Amino acid sequence: MRIIKSLGLVFGDIGTSPIYTLTVIFLFLQPTITHIMGVLSLIVWTLIILVTLGYTWLAMSLGKRGEGGTIVLKEILAPLLKSGRRMAVLAIVVYLGVSLLMGDGVITPAISILSAVEGLKLIPMFSGVSQSVIIFLSCLIAIGLFSIQKRGTEKITRLFGPIMLFWFIALAVSGIISIYHFPVVLLAISPMFALNFLFSHGVVGFFVLSEVILCATGVEALYADMGHLGRKPIIQAWGFVFVALILTYLGQGAYVAQNTTAVNILFEMVFNEAPALYIPFLLLSILATIIASQALISGLFSVVYQGIMTRILPMFKVDYTSPTIRSQIYIGAVNTFLMIFVLIAIVFFRESANLAAAYGLAVTGTITLTGILMATIFYLKRNYIKAVVAGLVTLIDALFLMSCMLKIPHGGYWSLIIASLPLITILVYTEGQRKLYKALKPLSLDEFLLKYRKEYKEANAIKGSALFFVRSPQFIPPYIVNTMFNNHIIYRTNILLSINVMDKPFGAFGEFKEDIAGGLRYFEICIGYMEVMDIEALISRAGIHENVIFYGLEDIVTEKFIWKLFAFIKKVTPSFVQFYTLPSHRLHGIITRVEL
Repeated sequence: MRIIKSLGLVFGDIGTSPIYTLTVIFLFLQPTITHIMGVLSLIVWTLIILVTLGYTWLAMSLGKRGEGGTIVLKEILAPLLKSGRRMAVLAIVVYLGVSLLMGDGVITPAISILSAVEGLKLIPMFSGVSQSVIIFLSCLIAIGLFSIQKRGTEKITRLFGPIMLFWFIALAVSGIISIYHFPVVLLAISPMFALNFLFSHGVVGFFVLSEVILCATGVEALYADMGHLGRKPIIQAWGFVFVALILTYLGQGAYVAQNTTAVNILFEMVFNEAPALYIPFLLLSILATIIASQALISGLFSVVYQGIMTRILPMFKVDYTSPTIRSQIYIGAVNTFLMIFVLIAIVFFRESANLAAAYGLAVTGTITLTGILMATIFYLKRNYIKAVVAGLVTLIDALFLMSCMLKIPHGGYWSLIIASLPLITILVYTEGQRKLYKALKPLSLDEFLLKYRKEYKEANAIKGSALFFVRSPQFIPPYIVNTMFNNHIIYRTNILLSINVMDKPFGAFGEFKEDIAGGLRYFEICIGYMEVMDIEALISRAGIHENVIFYGLEDIVTEKFIWKLFAFIKKVTPSFVQFYTLPSHRLHGIITRVEL
């Protein structure tokens, strides 16, 4: 059952790439037998090297407790690095990877939906439909897709999985029928056709790589979505998906060889094979493209949540959509961001062929960065066989990336513009948090204790206990100093509470450490970066029944634009206590004015 679910959640994107891949390639390439065999061979070996070797074997072997993604690779690699400079480089690589994935997350749904809806033009009664109607219908489908995200992936994949099963069967069957009429295309499985094509076509062959990568759309979702369903079901499902994709691409190649004037190749092939079944196939393709977009969207939710928990992204509001599977989440801010830019992309580019010119830069950038991280991890762990394979795969990834750079003037800039928005957010937020912490001038524990012991002894301590949130017990934030020493609010039991994110996705526990001073205790909560944490339950389990929870708020004052942007991000995203849904009736926020 989980294998069928993975078809809907993970493989929708890569499963719908046959709708447009060969169509786009043969828009500018003559459909000669030599070209057809070369392109088919390139597609077959792209799926073998980039997807099978790069992701299902190498990347997915590096998951942590079932979770995958660029940030997971960072958490694995960080303990292996010793130099602070290397850590800085690692951080930049991860920031770029996350940002490029967001850029990919806009182009992919737009091109998938547009290309499927364009299949309407083959139906005689809709042959004269205008492109404006196609765009309108595509926008409606996109809005519907993003509107259902809040229902959760567990409910969605229950329906999507069986639909994608039928989709892959339809692709395989139509491909087999076409291959039967022109079996010579089976020879394209040989890598010699791909190599001959590249070496004999020079710049043209190099540019074709930037379109061949369309067959691997959504490959990053295989890894990013691993936490939703687990590694084993995804790998098992890929065997079936791989065969179906190879059959459909070879079948389309066979059809083009016999029908050199074909334009919308997959749809024309199916229409030619079984005209009576074309409309059901078209409807199935539209459903499949909706599901395709779902794969990347749910993967992005996981990646952004990892970014929140590892403190490289602001605390966006997170809804947990499954009572049993903790990794299934919905992030409204990300959903809205994607929906707006997908609609803009559809309206701006108008046709799937134009979007294909924009596609590739983000995905090849992401897989190249993933390859670099993988190769480094395998090398530092002394797994030299995998390190060598990962290095070779990464070189091929880089070749695809360089070919996609030729697309920058033709629309490739679009994904870079989209990716720049989350990248700017990450850089401003992380640097702003660092500068804010420095500006707050926390008091060292030794200095704090000198004043605390005297104040606690002389003060009329309030009956009960109070919680104070700190990043580390070694440095006391100014809001605690103001509360205790300026406002003279000291309880009989004062508990410093810190939340430390572990380098594993799941697990949550809290424990008291050694008491710091009379009436002053330290309670530490450790949590996995994909864990849904209930702070109230953890502290209650430890026997803490606090009267009040104090926390710090910052009133940021600045004249510099960059820090005004940081202050705006802090203002529009949930605060610490809102993110962890602490009991509002016991909360007491202390504002500290800070100049940046």
